[in-house]
Amino acid sequence: MPERKGAVTFKGSPLTLVGRELKLGDRAPDFTCVANDLSPATLATFKGKTLLVTSVPSLDTKVCDLETHRFNEEAAKLGDNVRVLTISMDLPFAQARWCGAAGVQNVRTLSDHRDASFGTAFGLLIKEFRLLARAVLILDREGMVRYVQVVKEASREPDYDDALRALAQVP
Repeated sequence: MPERKGAVTFKGSPLTLVGRELKLGDRAPDFTCVANDLSPATLATFKGKTLLVTSVPSLDTKVCDLETHRFNEEAAKLGDNVRVLTISMDLPFAQARWCGAAGVQNVRTLSDHRDASFGTAFGLLIKEFRLLARAVLILDREGMVRYVQVVKEASREPDYDDALRALAQVP
């Protein structure tokens, strides 16, 4: 499995991402995560939908909380052809608890805790912590990568406006 040393940092310390770096125009690789009801969720689960996918280290941190709340607000405005997913290594039970307590209803949370399938397929697994890097990806209805933003410093929020502008450009 390829590794990219220093691809991201946490509080200035360089970290290694495991997996191939995705580029614009790549076909999104398949993955298997666990939904909050413990059912499997794969790329095919969302076939025919445009996806705004965020990966976060943990919903139980301040920045991940802020980010997921922001994308939850935006998701309410996007219509039926777009799904917003937030993927983390948090257990499905913790994700469900967090969503309930936070009132998040428009974002679907998925857990990559079991196999790190998403993290390695999308090149976002932080080797040192076995957490996911903070990233925003947009996949079109055919599963093509239309936008990639890997946040260099994991303790910072993504550029929401840039991601939302890119999403508006996806047919």
